[in-house]
Formats: sequence, structure tokens, C-alpha cells
Amino acid sequence: MDSTGVPHILEHTVLCGSQKYPCRDPFFKMLNRSLSTFMNAFTASDYTLYPFSTQNPKDFQNLLSVYLDAAFFPCLRQLDFWQEGWRLEHENPADPQTPLVFKGVVFNEMKGAFTDNERIFAQHLQNKLLPDHTYGVVSGGDPLSIPDLTWEQLKEFHATHYHPSNSRFFTYGNFPLEQHLKQIHEEALVKFERIESKTNIPKQKLWEKPREHRVTCGLDSFAADPSKQTTVSVSYLLTDITDTFETFTLSLLSSLLVDGPNSPFYKALIESGVGTDFSPDVGFNSSTREAYFSVGLQGIAETDIDTVKQIIAKTVDEVIAKGFEEDRIEALLHKIEIQLKHQSTSFGLALTSYIASCWNQDGDPVELLKIADKVSRFRQCLKENPTFLQEKVKKYFKDNPHRLTLSMSPEEDYYDKQAKLEAEKLKKKVNALSEEEKKQIFEKGLELIDLQSKPQDTSCLPALKVSDIEPKIPFTVLETTLTADEVPVQYCAQPTNGVVYFRAVSSLNTLPEELKPYVPLFCNVITKMGCGVLDYREQAQKIELKTGGMSVSPHIIPDDSHLDVYEQGVLFSSLCLDRNLPDMMNLWSEIFNNLRFEEEEHFRVLVKKTAQELSNGIPDCGHLYASIRASKNLTPSGELQEMFNGMDQVKLMKRIAEMPDIKPVLRKLPRIKKYLLNSDNIRCSVNAAPQQISEASKEVEKFIKGITRSKKERKPVRPHVIEKSSEVKPVGSKMLNCLQITRKLINDPTFKPCQMKTHFVLPFPVNYIGECVRTVPYTAADYASLRILARLMTSKFLHREIREKGGAYGGGAKISHNGIFTFYSYRDPNSLATLKTFEKAVEWAKSGEFTQQDIDEAKLAVFAAADAPIAPSDKGMDHFLYGISDEMKQSHREQLFAVNSDNLVDVSNKYLAVGKSTRGLAVLGPENADITKDPSWVKR
Repeated sequence: MDSTGVPHILEHTVLCGSQKYPCRDPFFKMLNRSLSTFMNAFTASDYTLYPFSTQNPKDFQNLLSVYLDAAFFPCLRQLDFWQEGWRLEHENPADPQTPLVFKGVVFNEMKGAFTDNERIFAQHLQNKLLPDHTYGVVSGGDPLSIPDLTWEQLKEFHATHYHPSNSRFFTYGNFPLEQHLKQIHEEALVKFERIESKTNIPKQKLWEKPREHRVTCGLDSFAADPSKQTTVSVSYLLTDITDTFETFTLSLLSSLLVDGPNSPFYKALIESGVGTDFSPDVGFNSSTREAYFSVGLQGIAETDIDTVKQIIAKTVDEVIAKGFEEDRIEALLHKIEIQLKHQSTSFGLALTSYIASCWNQDGDPVELLKIADKVSRFRQCLKENPTFLQEKVKKYFKDNPHRLTLSMSPEEDYYDKQAKLEAEKLKKKVNALSEEEKKQIFEKGLELIDLQSKPQDTSCLPALKVSDIEPKIPFTVLETTLTADEVPVQYCAQPTNGVVYFRAVSSLNTLPEELKPYVPLFCNVITKMGCGVLDYREQAQKIELKTGGMSVSPHIIPDDSHLDVYEQGVLFSSLCLDRNLPDMMNLWSEIFNNLRFEEEEHFRVLVKKTAQELSNGIPDCGHLYASIRASKNLTPSGELQEMFNGMDQVKLMKRIAEMPDIKPVLRKLPRIKKYLLNSDNIRCSVNAAPQQISEASKEVEKFIKGITRSKKERKPVRPHVIEKSSEVKPVGSKMLNCLQITRKLINDPTFKPCQMKTHFVLPFPVNYIGECVRTVPYTAADYASLRILARLMTSKFLHREIREKGGAYGGGAKISHNGIFTFYSYRDPNSLATLKTFEKAVEWAKSGEFTQQDIDEAKLAVFAAADAPIAPSDKGMDHFLYGISDEMKQSHREQLFAVNSDNLVDVSNKYLAVGKSTRGLAVLGPENADITKDPSWVKR
């Protein structure tokens, strides 16, 4: 009922030790003692979810035991340190030994979350549209209210909410249900008396007339037009989410209103040129007791707020008058059919999330899952009453007084004001303390630091052993054939449930260098510009009716055995129901052969939208941007990664979006098409059901024969091309075609790695940090040791120093396929201190201060990732995309098993010690006086 974030802080706290497992942070410890394929916790507006998954039955019991004990029997001992609830500093801040008593991880997480203007907007939208009860406050915690939470409040909240009478259990999978029920009963339910939980949420009292509200946010440094940074939306309160059919109908209606270029609001708002993209949280939201619908624009001038409101009102009237085309409704129902058939590895988690809100409000979760029944009933309603949807629009949008107009504009000194309020709050709290209390806090801080530094006895926690890991991986049967003029096609027969998955990779080797930076933009727009006889609206309609989506993305793949060798290309992906395969392949043919580039206005819309999305994504992916920049000068493919996926791409898109005349950029696209969309350097793959393979091969052959080959031999732009073959060996007695796929890789023999330190100064209150080291490629003997080492450093050193002591939301180490070893931190209040921590982590690893049990735990965590389930649609993809065969994976697996303590110390000395390898650093975050003084840093 307040914004102190009590449920969110409890979510973190109950994972910090329980009666049966009294060790600090059993949750993070279990990541290294299990083969879990997923472990996390989420706090929504009105529930907290604790999901986990694993493919090992013993592991499932272990994890269930830890989660049950954590939720219902947490040790509140560590909450002692929580008394003052925040970071209180000793009065002598000049003393470098001064401990910070409690740097709330949650505090920095939420500070980071609210650097995201989209998040600020969505939060205010919910708070103001449903103001009367729990939705009127911030469940995750408002950084300025978090310090007000007391220990008593926290314990009280746990006692009243974390009780079996107020909880719901969900399992999905093929382990026997009886065992789960028995364990839940014995370890939790039987130990409690039933209580009446008073957590039900009353309905929002409906307004008699619409309301308006204005809020402020921080400036967007990457806005295409700095004078247009206002966001506005109109939101409508809809129905109770426990009415499952009405909710289903309204979610379909919402998709018809805002999805894709054929929807009325896209045409009216996005194509008006008034703004850059839809407002945040656009469309249907059913996460609160009553669902709501929101629509508006971001990237507008403040003077255009009324214009947007008028466009919305006019569009509602038009929809009531005209309704929707039958084809659009069919396309939507087709999308639902595909979603029901497409198997993802996170299907169980998606199902949990889908039913959580409704079930939490005492809706019927089983009823909610009967989607096919709802589709039939929906069709019936339309048949009986052709204006069925128009009547809903009139009822919920036109005649609904419970609607909110929310606008948000940036304030020049927004973050300074926040920092000032925070400083004032701290000062007030410190001033209210007596000398005796200050002394106690200081001593408690020392005690906390001491406690955090002590090794944990984790022997109380259940664990799998390395011997529980399967020594061999199952091999996937692949068949490769050469189709029309030497184009290799890989076929993988899988139980895909009536869906066909098609992918193709086309090489960038012949593309002139000056066109390279525009490749991501090219990829982004070529399925959205129209092709052949179809304009972009008709094309979008056809894609929705006949496929589950078509996407194109840059494809930079490091070689498995040489750091300076890589493949550069573009990846085309799509899926469709078996019956629609000819239509889908025909769409690809039209895109390859007859791409349309004449819609300049539509192109401008797509550019603005892309630039806005990239800018909005920085607060969520800051550590990735930092890591990409830090590795830019370490390998030849690093430069391309930065150009395609790094801050360089964000800045380029901002620049293009600012151009008054966009024609010069549009003219580059047909030039790129000439080099990319042909059959010269292409390979394809198909995953489908066994009985569908021969039909698929006919369609793929027709596609390849139908696309152009270059008339003249094009030379690669960079002269050093290596041809590398990947062989598919027969599996068992199945002698299939064992053709070699030859990939043309780029080699840069003149490349010299060099160090670079970059600070991107952004108006954020937290930092994102990446430090990258050049090591060895995937097949090298030391790679397996570095992979185990990254995990070991994360769990035994970096997690404790960066998150537990440093207060960052996250941090760790990892090694990528490209042989770059990365240290990173996320939403971090520190910058240079964290870089020092990375150095200390290397010293710690070099000293070999870890046990055999530590190594075994790191191995479990690495194997959990290596053995994560693979969906039928993705089987054989490592081979097709990366050239990594099952034999190579098996040999890597054997190297992982063999890693020992000496290997770990050896690779720490060999690659990570100062002066041994070239490294790069990057920080995204606020102004920093120490970095500014240091001439070795480049400021951006």
C-alpha cells in the first residue's frame, strides 16, 4: 500500500537464507549446485513469482525444497543489518575504510529502472489510471521512498502475505505430479493452519469524467530531434480480467487497433509524422485486476499534445463507423494458431506468466487456457453479429469516462533534482541520529563487511555432483544437399508440430565498405517496404496471414579456431504452418527479386521508430553496449560488432533520423540489395517434421532457382578470404548425404589488437561497465578452462564484491564464442572501484584460493548452460550458423570435465594477469571527475 518496495525487497530477502538452509544467499549458491535451466524471481504490481526449471528430477526436488523453505521459513537474522534500511555513511567520508552499511541492491536496481523514460511513463500510467488501491503505488519501490521502509514493516508484510493460504503453485512438464504435491504438502502446507488472507484487491471506483495528468523525466541524449521529447497517451479502463472471454475479445481488439502498418492507430498516429513511435505500454494490458488499453505517441513536440488527442478520438469514431477487414481478423486468428503450435523451451514459464494475474485475482486458470474454445466462440459472435467488435469499441473507448490522458516531458535538471532529493533525505536521516546511534551504525557496518567477507558454509544446501552430468551429448541427425548451382541446404527432421522453420545466410564479403554501416538498417526495413506487386501494407498483411513472422539481422560469427578470422553476413529467418510453405517461400522470392524502395515517407517512419527503439534500449542493455565497445579493438570482427550492434549504430541512427532529406540514405538500400540478395554466397536450412521434408526441399529449390545470380564475378572487398568446410558425419547407421558446407571467412593478417578506454557520459545515476580481454578461440585447449574460470570468478568473488558489497544490481565474468573474456557490471553505483574489483578478481584467481568443491560447482553451472533444452526449431543451428558440429561440442565437453585447479591458475596467469593480453574498457554512466582527469580515457 506504499512505494517503499516492500514486496520487491522481500523478494530479494527471502532468497537470503532460511531455517533449513541457513547460509547467505542460497538462491545464488544453488545456481552452482544444480543443473537448473532457469532460476529467478519477479515482483509484479500485485504478486511475486518464484519460477525455476530443470531437466533433472533429483535437481527439481532440491530446488523445490530450497524455494519452499526460502518463501515460508526465511531467517530474518540478516535483516538486522537492514534496520536503517539504506546507505548511511560514517561522518568522516574521507576515510577510505568507511563502510557503507547497506547499499540496497533494490535501491540501485530501481534507480537504474527509472533512468528508462519508458518505464517512468508506464509506471505513472498505471498509478494514475488505477489510483485508489495498490496500483496507485510503486510495488518495485520508488528510490526516494525505499529508505522509509522499517524492519517491522518488512516482517509484518512477510507474516501476512507469505503464507500457503495466500499462495498458488504451478508445475509444468513431464515429471510425476504426485511427487511434487507430496513434497509441497510435507515441506510447507502441513506446517501451517489455514488463514483468511486479506489480499484481495477491490475494483477501481469508476470515474464520472476523464482525467489528465502531466509528469517529467530525464532528457534523452539520443533523441533525433531534441525539441521533440514529449510523450502522450490516452488510456481506458476496461473489464475485470477474471471475465476470461471478454478479456480475450478485448486483447484481440487491441491487436487489431495497434499491431502493424494496417492497424487504424498505426496509420493515424505513426504515419502522421507527428512523433517517432507509439507511447510506452501501448495496447492491451491485463496485468492488473481490471485490464486497460493505452495508445499515444512519443517523440512529439509539447505543442502537439492536443493534436494527438484529436487524432485518437477521430480514429475511434472511424473504427466504430467502418469496423475491420475480414482479412485482418483472419491474420490475427492465424497468429494465435501459430503461437499454440510453436514450441519454445520456455513454454512452461510463458504459461505461468500468462495465467498468473488472472489466477491471482481468483479467476479460473484452466478456463483461461482453453484458447481454441475462445477462438470458436469469437468466430461465432462475429457471425451472429457483424458489428460485434464495433460495439465493443463504442462501449470501452467512445462512451467510457474512465480514461486518462498522460503526458510526459523532459526536464533539463531532472537527474540533478533526484540526486538533490536523495542527498537531502540522507542528510535528514543522519542528522536525526544521536552520536551513540551513529557509532552503532558504524560498528554494524564493520560487522556487515566482516560477515560478507567470511566464506559461507554451503554444506547445508542440496547439490548435484559432477558425476550426475551426462558424459555424452545426443547427436542430431542432419542432411545436407546441394541445390541448384551449388547452394548448400541443411535439413533437420524434427517433431515441429506442423510448423516449418526456414533460415538462410548470405555473405557480406563483396559489399563495399562505405555501405557497411547501413546494413542493420537495411535488415530492419526490407521485410517492411513492400515487394513485387505488394505495397508495404499488403506485404504486412500477407506476412501475418501466411507466416509466423519474417526477420532479417546482421550475422557476425567468429571462427572457432582463429581469433582474427570471422564470417560476415546477414541471416534471414521465418516460420509458417506446413500448409503455408509455398506462400512463405514466394514472399522471400519477391523480397529477394523485387524489393520496393519508393515509399520515402514510410521509410522515414521506420527510421524514426528504429532510432527511438535503440535509444530507449540503452538503460536495459547498457552493460552489453559497454562490452561491445570495450572489445571493439581486440579482434577484426569487434569493429564490425560495434558498427552493427554498438553505440556507433545508436549514434548513426540518431543522425539519419535527424536528416531533413533522407533520400541519400534510401538510395543506398538498392545498392546493398545488389550485393546481398542473390544466390552467389548463400546457404539455407530447414527444420520440419519428417513427412514435410521432401515438400520443403521442393519449395526451397524453387526459391533458389528463382533468385538472381550475379552476372559478373564479384571480388571480396577484403582480399583475404579463407574457404572453410564443415563436415556433417553420419550418425549411427543412418547414412545420409554428408556434404560439406563451405563458408567463405574473412582473415585479417595485418590486424593488431590495441587497448582503448571509453567513457560514454550519459545522464544516468548509475553505471554500466565492460572490461574485455583477448584470449583464445572455442576449439583451443584453454577455452574450456577460461569458461569454468569465468563462472568460478562470478560466483565466488565478483557476485560478493560487486552486488553484495558494492550494491550494483548485477555483475560477473563470461567468455564468448569469439574468445573475448568479459568482466561486466550492471546498474552499478561505482565505476573505477568496480574496475579495481575486476583486478582483484584476477589476483584471487591467480592465487588459487578455491576448493575442488568450488570448481565442481562452477562445472555444474557451466553444464547447466551447455545442456539447456533446445527447441525443435533450433536443433542443428549451431552447425548451420556457427560451423560447430556435435563432434566439436562433445570434444569441448570432455575438455570441460577435465579442467582442474592447476589449469585455472594457469589460464589466470597466462591471459588475465596485467600485461599478458590486450584489453579494452568502457563505461556508460554519469560525469566522473576521476575519469576526466585521466588522459588515457576517451570521453564520448
